[in-house]
Amino acid sequence: MARRASGSDQKSYLGGKPGRPQRNADYQYNKKRLREIDRRVRYLTKCLENLKIVDYSPQQEGKVFFGAWVEIENDDGNTLRFRIVGYDEIFGRKDYISIDSPMARALLKKEVGDLAVVQTPAGEASWYVNEITYVK
Repeated sequence: MARRASGSDQKSYLGGKPGRPQRNADYQYNKKRLREIDRRVRYLTKCLENLKIVDYSPQQEGKVFFGAWVEIENDDGNTLRFRIVGYDEIFGRKDYISIDSPMARALLKKEVGDLAVVQTPAGEASWYVNEITYVK
């Protein structure tokens, strides 16, 4: 009399001999996913090793530096408000810009009332600094 294999028996039968890695699509997918996770863990570990906490300093007051919340306005009256952060902090936040961006580089060391000229693909854009604040 033939016996029908249970679910776990079928999986081990279809997956190969016990003790050997399976060579099916799920196994290959999970193996690839595990490599991606390992790569991400290595990247994040490296980021943590290089992490530097930038504290507020009274000498920064009144000038644009890393960590500043800046409000700017162009000649058309359009205003923007954003925070200047590291490149790895901007993901998912529309109000953060990277310190490496052309806008942030043009604003560094500017004071309220200063004009910042930003190089864009369409040409130069001028922005006036309206407000600079820091989280203390």
